[in-house]
Amino acid sequence: MTTFDERQPEQHAFEADVSRLLHMMVHSVYSDKDIFLRELISNAADACEKLRYDSISQPQLSADGIQPGILVTLNEEALTLAVEDNGIGMSRSEMIDALGTIARSGTKAFMERLEAAKAGEKAELIGQFGVGFYSSFMVADKVDVISRRAGQEEAWKWSSDGKGSYDIVAADSVEAPTRGTRVVLHLMEDAKRYTNKWTVEKIIRDQSGHVPVPIRLVDKEAAEPSQISDGAALWTKQKSEISKQDYDDFYRGVSGQYDEPLTNVHFRAEGRHEYTTLAFVPGSQPFDLFDPDRKGRMKLYVKRVFITDDAELLPRYLRFVRGIVDTSDLPLNISREMIQESPVLTAIRKGVTSRILTALEKMADSETETFGTFWGLFGAIVKEGIYEDFERRPQLLKLARFHTTAVEGATRSLTEYVAAMKEGQSSIFYISGSNLEQLNGSPQLEGFRAKGIEVLLLTDSVDSFWPTNVPDFEGKLFKSVTQGLADLNDIAGEAGTDEQKQEASSEVAAFIDFARGALGQEVADVRVSGRLTESAVCLVASEHGPDRQLEKMLQRAGRLQTASKPVLEINARSQLVRSIASMDDHAFREDAAWLLLDEARILDGDKPANPRAFAERQARLFALAMGHGK
Repeated sequence: MTTFDERQPEQHAFEADVSRLLHMMVHSVYSDKDIFLRELISNAADACEKLRYDSISQPQLSADGIQPGILVTLNEEALTLAVEDNGIGMSRSEMIDALGTIARSGTKAFMERLEAAKAGEKAELIGQFGVGFYSSFMVADKVDVISRRAGQEEAWKWSSDGKGSYDIVAADSVEAPTRGTRVVLHLMEDAKRYTNKWTVEKIIRDQSGHVPVPIRLVDKEAAEPSQISDGAALWTKQKSEISKQDYDDFYRGVSGQYDEPLTNVHFRAEGRHEYTTLAFVPGSQPFDLFDPDRKGRMKLYVKRVFITDDAELLPRYLRFVRGIVDTSDLPLNISREMIQESPVLTAIRKGVTSRILTALEKMADSETETFGTFWGLFGAIVKEGIYEDFERRPQLLKLARFHTTAVEGATRSLTEYVAAMKEGQSSIFYISGSNLEQLNGSPQLEGFRAKGIEVLLLTDSVDSFWPTNVPDFEGKLFKSVTQGLADLNDIAGEAGTDEQKQEASSEVAAFIDFARGALGQEVADVRVSGRLTESAVCLVASEHGPDRQLEKMLQRAGRLQTASKPVLEINARSQLVRSIASMDDHAFREDAAWLLLDEARILDGDKPANPRAFAERQARLFALAMGHGK
């Protein structure tokens, strides 16, 4: 028994996020309000696709034989625009869930960016965050939604002025669609242009011309509808029939972004498995690129019927790719469990992944500038595959680009690195950290720079992990310059750079022994450095275990309770070190040893372990230097 009066409007308050969003919609200015129409048509097309899918198991839902379609109706006199579909429709509870709440994870990010957008940078954000229906309130001061769920007799009407609440009431059955949804926008005076046939037709062709549902337009009362698009799926057409503009329009529709794709991959696979793929590499980062779930956004169709956008058609390190896969080798009523276990989809996943990586390789070879843009946007994501995808690791390593000490401001491939290796060099050297400026200033690089040995500068979070998981590249081992001994004597340097191994004087050797004893609780060892040429000291990790950066990351993430003790390396040629070593005062030498350790920590991006003790030691040395010490 119902607990509400179907004849009287029932008022509901929007959830807090919706109210906040609607307020920003109404009181903000956008560079392109036309987006609302694309969003309404996209929702209508989704409803038609949902009906097609549900009709597989419930044929009675579309027993009338009426083909899916979208009708856009304009009324200049009444100042209204309506978008109607004959899709699945909504029940009363579905209206409340769909129109009164926001469930998409991108909403918070959308609103934060919306609030941050200033007058000088009008954000084209609608369409990127799953809040498309609410864009209607940019142009309408009232919106009515009349809907009848397929297979049900009752129809319902949802109405709101976007100011905090909405009404739901039983709709007149005669006025409601036989099934599906009609969205009626009561336009603001300054949005009158959206009742002009040519304006609306152009917007639809530009933004929604490739949705897989036919679209018709009625520009005045009692006029015959004119067809704007035939609903033919773009991916089923021959490449020769498709223009770049067609591809770009389809990309914007399938991705919800308004940039231009860097490239597309369109092919039909035949043989053991038949499927068509149309995939795009975006020209900007999708807002959910760093979603912790790392889900892809490729849509799966079976015989042109939309099945899901959650089928993991690509590995997670290609989650930035947008597009569709349409296959005829799966049953139309495939379940989520069958999708997860399907050997057919496993084969499709492998084939699509290979084609996309091949396209990126071609881009790297023939369109270096475009590939540079791609790598700047998505390189950090692709490198996740070096860590995760054992099968394609060699291919991904060749694709990867890195900043190095050899070329400032540009990136190099590992192939280029290996080709430039010095005589006697058997390892690919790297250093990882948070930013290029910090890495370039690392004292651990000094000896390598002095001999002209190139070092990879790795600044992405994943860079701390994959080198330890990759045995080699073309037989060359990866070696961190912040780990283990750096015996560079066997590597031929540039002319005039070869020097003999650092030998400590007896005084310096004695001081190192002293420091080893004084700092024994803090360091694993104190030794003469083979990598320092200018700085007095640096910290390195021991030969075995994680390097310095990886250890820090594991500690911050709570994956490592206690860090291993570092090794303190001392530059035996440093004038500072030799001066300290020449002093006989025990207290002075102990203060100096601790200050050298704290200096090494600071150079490594850390802070002194005991700031107060550091300050006191520094004060004592200042006093001694000014003649006030003992």
